[in-house]
Amino acid sequence: MFTSLRSRLWLSYAFVIAVALGVVAFVLLVYLIRNPLLTRLTQQRLTTVQDLILTSPQKFLNSPSRLTEIAQTNNVRVIVFDASRSLALDTSPEKPSLPFPRRNLLNRAAQTVRDSEGAAWLYLFSRLPNGEVLVVAAPRPRVPALAIFTDEFFAPILQAAGMALALALLLAFALSRWVADPLQSVVGAAQKYPLKEIQPVPLRGPREVQDLTRAFNAMVARVHAAQQSQKNFVANVSHELKTPLTSIQGFAQAILDDTAATPAARKQAAQIIYDEARRLHRMALDLLDLARLEAGAADLKISPLETSLLLHGIVERFTPRAQAAGIALRLDVPPHLPPLLGDGDRLAQVFTNLLDNALKFTPPGGEILISAKKAEAEIELSVADTGSGVPKEALPHLFERFYQADPSRAGGAQRGAGLGLAIVKEIIEAHGGTIGVRSQEGHGTTFTIRLPLAK
Repeated sequence: MFTSLRSRLWLSYAFVIAVALGVVAFVLLVYLIRNPLLTRLTQQRLTTVQDLILTSPQKFLNSPSRLTEIAQTNNVRVIVFDASRSLALDTSPEKPSLPFPRRNLLNRAAQTVRDSEGAAWLYLFSRLPNGEVLVVAAPRPRVPALAIFTDEFFAPILQAAGMALALALLLAFALSRWVADPLQSVVGAAQKYPLKEIQPVPLRGPREVQDLTRAFNAMVARVHAAQQSQKNFVANVSHELKTPLTSIQGFAQAILDDTAATPAARKQAAQIIYDEARRLHRMALDLLDLARLEAGAADLKISPLETSLLLHGIVERFTPRAQAAGIALRLDVPPHLPPLLGDGDRLAQVFTNLLDNALKFTPPGGEILISAKKAEAEIELSVADTGSGVPKEALPHLFERFYQADPSRAGGAQRGAGLGLAIVKEIIEAHGGTIGVRSQEGHGTTFTIRLPLAK
């Protein structure tokens, strides 16, 4: 019956409230037992007589008969001790003697003392200006324990306790729902997740529950994105594999069926099979490399690198290709540039991919500029070309796997699989850096990389 979180929370709150009310009721019950109505009335009489005498103590002390009359009228006993604690006056000398009063630290209620025969008395005392001590006493009433149920305070206290308990139980029910209902929504969303479209769970309840709901929504979004990415990955891989495999199968069949009858035709078919197989091999290596980078399993050999030496080596490697394509390749690196922190081979791979793309999409007579400068605690490197540029709608997807802004522009054997920029991004992020791109169709493209300086 009480297996749900809501019912258990309600029971917990109700139990705590019941215990708290029980403690309060016990304290009040003890108070009523120790201070019943008759006792409080006796204390009130003692206080009245004491206040009356203290208004003019010498007037009453010099007239014992008047003091006795007041004591008898109020049914109390007045005792006066002198400065040496000896009995000076007693309005009821026939009764058992009372000891010298104890000091009352609280001085708020009558104390209890026992006379020479063991009977209990309630008393108040005060020290007079002349050093004497005035004591006003009365026998402590004997009240049965059941008499508390007829006490004037009992009924209001009982009514207040009932109202407080009912209100507290309602409040406990509201609190339990406030906490449990959002959690139940999270549980329901988790159970229905594979069957329904993603609908974020609304943020409700206390801050901790809202944090849990927010984390759940973020997790669901990440899982959905991962699943979508996996679906896109499978679709893209299938698409990228289909074309070269079809070519390989077709030309291999041509060789087997002697359709390629001449040596030149067979050589051409074999060359196409070789090129497509090499393309598949490159794709497989890129996929493995990308998987290692995304999983954080790539072995990066991080060390301080001279930025100018790294970039000069890249430019020297691509200069012959740029000259053959009629493209000017320039390097702009200021002197005394501080070293950056990174893996030289991996960063060379980054600039190789960027320059390879720049050379593909820059027409003859164009220019590619590689530059570097210090930017606070980082090195900012850029690769800018004067090529055809990238469409505005393609920029947000440029670093996605298998994405090609315009695959037709680099056809044939040179067409890539759309993995190069994804690998570049993963390498830069593995170095703790960032990469961005800005481009305008017809005005070229600029990739900007920021890497940490070596300390």
